[in-house]
Amino acid sequence: MPRALVTGITGQDGQHLAEFLHSKGYDIYGIVKGQNNPKSESLRNEFPYVELIPGDLADLPSLISAVEYVKPDEVYNLAAISFVAMSFNQAELTANLTGLGVLRMLEAVRIVGGSQNNPMRFYQASSSEMFGKVRETPQTEMTPFHPRSPYGCAKVFGHDIVVNYRESYNLFACSGILFNHEGPRRGLEFVTRKVTNTAARIKLGLQKELVMGTLDTKRDWGYAGDYVKAMWLMLQQDAPDDYVVATGETHTIEEMVQLAFSYVGIDDWQQYVSQDPRFLRPSEVDLLIGDASKAHAKLGWKPEVDFPTLIKMMVDHDLTWEAGKAGIALP
Repeated sequence: MPRALVTGITGQDGQHLAEFLHSKGYDIYGIVKGQNNPKSESLRNEFPYVELIPGDLADLPSLISAVEYVKPDEVYNLAAISFVAMSFNQAELTANLTGLGVLRMLEAVRIVGGSQNNPMRFYQASSSEMFGKVRETPQTEMTPFHPRSPYGCAKVFGHDIVVNYRESYNLFACSGILFNHEGPRRGLEFVTRKVTNTAARIKLGLQKELVMGTLDTKRDWGYAGDYVKAMWLMLQQDAPDDYVVATGETHTIEEMVQLAFSYVGIDDWQQYVSQDPRFLRPSEVDLLIGDASKAHAKLGWKPEVDFPTLIKMMVDHDLTWEAGKAGIALP
């Protein structure tokens, strides 16, 4: 059975990837920070087939120990300080984990597996936020980067160091430049889940208002369950490379809000939504839309869940979840 080592196993992508790899017959190991990580117990209950092992992206020896213990065929580095707004408040921590953490994982793979003919295959979760103030639309693998947040800057370093290790040490190392991908497992701090969860709570009478920053920002939103398949496909190729993973469509936050509220039967959504400058970032990324032609052609990958279906999926989940917590019977 192939073995996979996953950082960020407690996050949205880590959970989707664990499910996908399990369906493919993998032995799966997930790195978690700290002996009493509060997410470990729920992860063990939902994913009993994942073995959790200690490790910290800020500590190279712990990563070397994890790689030595697992001896993985594939390493998926998904862990990061991934909430963009938080990266402005904790810029140094973001640089250390989201940026230098990639270097440490690559070093662990290089040291344990050997430098020239390493059998391990490495995937790095790069981000569309690297494009930032976009130089061209849509964005491709060749579009120059212009990040607009500490998170985006850290991801650029991670992306570039993967290229450097691939060229310097002949590692099979790939980066997936994933555009925004969402789902019911998304954290409540992210705008998509904030919108769908608040729409559900307003429908159930548990909340009165959705407070937002800008509604004009445009993003290329897909389903996380689709995107983890692209990660796996990258590591099944004959040669390592980097790929944009995106839907090729863009939608505003306002469109998302309108869709979420319409699914719960609220057409006059404007009366429930207010804007607060506290939720605005020091510098914003106004438009992201990806061209995944290379992933279509070389990986045979295409998204299956469209934007309206994604938002409905998230709203349905949040209605059931919030109603269950409040003891409200749904019709």
